[in-house]
Amino acid sequence: MSLYMEEEGDIILPVDTEQIANLVIEAALEYVKCPYEAEINLLLTDNENIKEMNRTFRQIDRATDVLSFPMVDYESSGDFSHLENGPEDYFNPETGELLLGDIVISKEKVLEQAEAYGHSPKREYAFLIAHSMLHLFGYDHMEEQERLEMEQKQREILEQIEITR
Repeated sequence: MSLYMEEEGDIILPVDTEQIANLVIEAALEYVKCPYEAEINLLLTDNENIKEMNRTFRQIDRATDVLSFPMVDYESSGDFSHLENGPEDYFNPETGELLLGDIVISKEKVLEQAEAYGHSPKREYAFLIAHSMLHLFGYDHMEEQERLEMEQKQREILEQIEITR
């Protein structure tokens, strides 16, 4: 698995962001039984920049906690069986890794939400990565049943690595 991280802004999260990101991403890949080595991009930013991205890509003019940009079109969530017959651009031609997509997280929201929900910044950061990874696997939460399924999967991923409330 290749993780490409970039960080911008002055806020520093009080956790080892790269170590936790690697831990959660590996757990998520294992959880969905992804049969490929994967490549993920992670940008840690501030509210101002994520607000601009949210406005540009989703036409929502406010800061959000996490944005997910999947690179794969799934026939059904978490089903990797069709990928080898899919577009070649699903895979990095140099490494052969599956290009899962991009995750953007607001460091300010991590701190705000950790305080609001009464848990640690580490747990909030890990949760946002698990949530976003599920989006990169094709899961969504537009309908109530989808939301409940994602919540269960997020909880199980975090339990695997013992990052709980």
